[in-house]
Amino acid sequence: MIKLYGAIASPYVARVLMYAKLKGVDLPLTEPPGGMAGIKSPEYLKLNPMGKMPTLDVDGQGIGESSIICDYLDDIYPKQSAMPADPLGRARSRLVARIVDLYLAQHIGPLFRHMSPAKRDQAAVDAAAAEMAKAYGYIEQVMDSGPFCVGKSPTLGDCALGTTTSVIHQVVAAGNFGIADPVASGRLATWWKAVQGHEICASVIKEHSTAFGGFLKMMAGGGR
Repeated sequence: MIKLYGAIASPYVARVLMYAKLKGVDLPLTEPPGGMAGIKSPEYLKLNPMGKMPTLDVDGQGIGESSIICDYLDDIYPKQSAMPADPLGRARSRLVARIVDLYLAQHIGPLFRHMSPAKRDQAAVDAAAAEMAKAYGYIEQVMDSGPFCVGKSPTLGDCALGTTTSVIHQVVAAGNFGIADPVASGRLATWWKAVQGHEICASVIKEHSTAFGGFLKMMAGGGR
């Protein structure tokens, strides 16, 4: 039996859930073992020494990192594909997810640290916005004609980019940073419209956005 540990507010957890649903796989989402200590509990760290979410529990053995979990799902459910049929298409989809992880997601953190206008380092915000715009440019260049990242159906790249884009939209709005919407025009706008119009993608993003929005309100209430 497999089960996923994590919270839907995490875009990485939401990515795995979306991918599993695209494959038609029932993947139960469960709170991490260890009670209040959560992902830093000794029980959880035995499964995932990095102490991050998500973790896939496979009969007591842990697998961390969202993209690796998605690869594992492909291995154990090979007939229920959620990747392009051709090798180049699969590589493009994985490349989008890789760009999200290495060149886009890391620049959301600086925005979190400067949510308060009174304490904001505008130079840090501007630098993060510039790097995010650059990353979206990379992604747009490696996409094919679509409308999804690769082809006419959502794949891994869409799961990664869709949940991360949802986070960026909410963070930018909450901080009133004045950063332009990165998916407002061109190929990326076509992609975002396709994601929002896909039943599975839209439902997971909606659930994730609601949970993440609650997290932002909690952070704001804590004086951030």
